[in-house]
Amino acid sequence: MLSISRSDLGDEDVLALIAELNAELAGRYPEEGANHFRLDPDEVAPGRGALLVARLDGAPVGCGAVRLLDPETAEIKRMFTRAGARGGGVGRALLAALESEARALTARRLVLETGTRQQEALGLYESHGFVRTPLYGEYVESAATSICMQKDLG
Repeated sequence: MLSISRSDLGDEDVLALIAELNAELAGRYPEEGANHFRLDPDEVAPGRGALLVARLDGAPVGCGAVRLLDPETAEIKRMFTRAGARGGGVGRALLAALESEARALTARRLVLETGTRQQEALGLYESHGFVRTPLYGEYVESAATSICMQKDLG
């Protein structure tokens, strides 16, 4: 059974998932400056964001975070599903839970960055109503490797 719950950046399971994510991204994008790994604990603190862990039969299989960028905009960060759990709905469930967290933070718009070499991620986001948008923030200088997307939460 799949469950999704809040966690924090210091949790052992979260640290392991993020290390796997960082290794996968570094392998896909070996260029200098292509990866943006930063996420601070205060950005996912209650009232500012959330960090979620997906567990399948109790085993950690994915994670994702949402943080407020401004009073109306939230950003999805560190979205990841372990390779062995992909294709089973974990990413969809995490994305829906993160969207719910963004709404609870009263965000009216949800944004994210993904990579040009992550076609599976692009498909997931597009199937959830995200559309491409101009690069923003720290991604402005990463046009060769970054794709930014947004979704109106109405």
